[in-house]
Amino acid sequence: MKKKLLALILALLSLSNTMQAQVERPKLVVGLMIDQMRWDYLYTFADRYSNYGFKRLLKEGFSCENTIIPYIPTYTAIGHSTVYTGSVPSIHGIAGNDWIIQSTGQEMYCTEDINVEGVGSKAIEGKQSPRNLLASTITDQLKLATNFKSKVVGISIKDRGGILPAGHFADAAYWFESKSGNWITSTFYMNNLPEWVNKFNKQKLAEKYLMQDWNTLYPIDTYTNSINDDNTYEGKWAGEKSPTFPRKTSELMKDAGLELIKTTPQGNTFTLDFAKSAIESETLGNNPTKHTDFLCVSLSATDYVGHRYSLSAVEIEDTYLRLDRDIADFLQYLDKTVGQGNYTFFLTSDHAASYNPLFYTDQKGNGGYLFLRQIQKDIDAELSKIFGQKGLVNSLMNYQVHLNNKVIDSLQLDAEAIKKVIIKNLKKQDGIAYVVDMENAENMFIPAPLREKIINGYNRKNSGVIQIIAEPQWYSGTPRSTGTTHGVWSSYDSHIPLIFMGWGIKPGTSNKEVYSTDIAPTLASLLHVMEPNASIGKPIVEVLGQ
Repeated sequence: MKKKLLALILALLSLSNTMQAQVERPKLVVGLMIDQMRWDYLYTFADRYSNYGFKRLLKEGFSCENTIIPYIPTYTAIGHSTVYTGSVPSIHGIAGNDWIIQSTGQEMYCTEDINVEGVGSKAIEGKQSPRNLLASTITDQLKLATNFKSKVVGISIKDRGGILPAGHFADAAYWFESKSGNWITSTFYMNNLPEWVNKFNKQKLAEKYLMQDWNTLYPIDTYTNSINDDNTYEGKWAGEKSPTFPRKTSELMKDAGLELIKTTPQGNTFTLDFAKSAIESETLGNNPTKHTDFLCVSLSATDYVGHRYSLSAVEIEDTYLRLDRDIADFLQYLDKTVGQGNYTFFLTSDHAASYNPLFYTDQKGNGGYLFLRQIQKDIDAELSKIFGQKGLVNSLMNYQVHLNNKVIDSLQLDAEAIKKVIIKNLKKQDGIAYVVDMENAENMFIPAPLREKIINGYNRKNSGVIQIIAEPQWYSGTPRSTGTTHGVWSSYDSHIPLIFMGWGIKPGTSNKEVYSTDIAPTLASLLHVMEPNASIGKPIVEVLGQ
């Protein structure tokens, strides 16, 4: 009898151990968002990438070579939200970096929260949280699945890049305040900065990096993937005679302040320095409860550099060559602290970017700028003549027409008649391919893939009632805008990199079309947790070897 009882106990223990073993997860998941990174940057500068950065990811990881953003507009806040929720603006509510609340006409910043206070800062930059994000994130789902024992931390120079990926249940999200040069957070997460953050801030690394100036990593005449350094397509900082190397950041800092770190490759290095400190200080990947931790890192300098200098600039090439080194160093740090094979790493982007339209047309391509401010003035003047009221259009933000609903309702004007006048005017403008009345979007005669992007990007509460679709290589800007931008539907804005590497990932490559909405459900499958509550994506089974 005793032998039978002992056998039963051993069997139950064995079953219990088996059930526990079935839920296998990595020690740490690291999501690296590279702001404004085009997919082709994996290859454009590859001749001088090392074997330990981008090339290591491609060799040891699984690269989804045809990853597409399935909505418009293509902006930072939406991109970060979509990757981590598996959803689209229509559902998750983040309709842009900024948007107009249709019911009130109030402008809203994506992570604005007047109900919290800054921690480490008393400035408005600290009053931020993820409350405007309506959907859960994959990081939220991991917290729920482990009864909140997993640690989740978000880090980015941009507040939205740190806050939105980390989700609603994060232990912390940190962002950079340029006035003080410090990493800060808000009372949504905590009441005081951890001692390790205070210690990191005291190093004044942003200032130290800027004092080193920015020169090219290699002799400038070897940058054959870029145009001449002195050109008309690049923006200058106040005090610069020309937009050329070396960039004397030690001198420019006197006027620009520490904001300047954002527009140098050292901004990425600085961010990863802080990420390493977070891993060490928060023991991420070595959770005492043995549960999986999640670190969300977004590198913003690539976006700021692109906006100021344009894609064809030496500055872009040098930024990515330096980023390759930073990634190699960060991966080696993870190998050492968490252990190679113990973490899952994925790299993607929130959006890509276009060549400067002036550069493009100078090469005899088609393109141009939509001077939306002037277009709005012209529309307003026309509406004023017809309806006897100025200011009927609130904004053309996000390539959308936002009506002044308060005035229209108070005067009992015909909103449909107003929309017809606006649409007729917009259709006459150069560089506009389609003008879409969003209440009738399902009937529009445009290509199906583009129609789906328009519908996915439309949020009834936060989006304008008319969507403007630009022709290829046309953007909102002034006739002589320098640098680059993004926001439209075309491949140069919507084709992004996506590489998974490490624990649970089968190395390989696929050119099958997948979407940024598929990233969160793929991670959910990997971690054996429920996908986010608004996810519309599907797991990329090839990544998981299924």
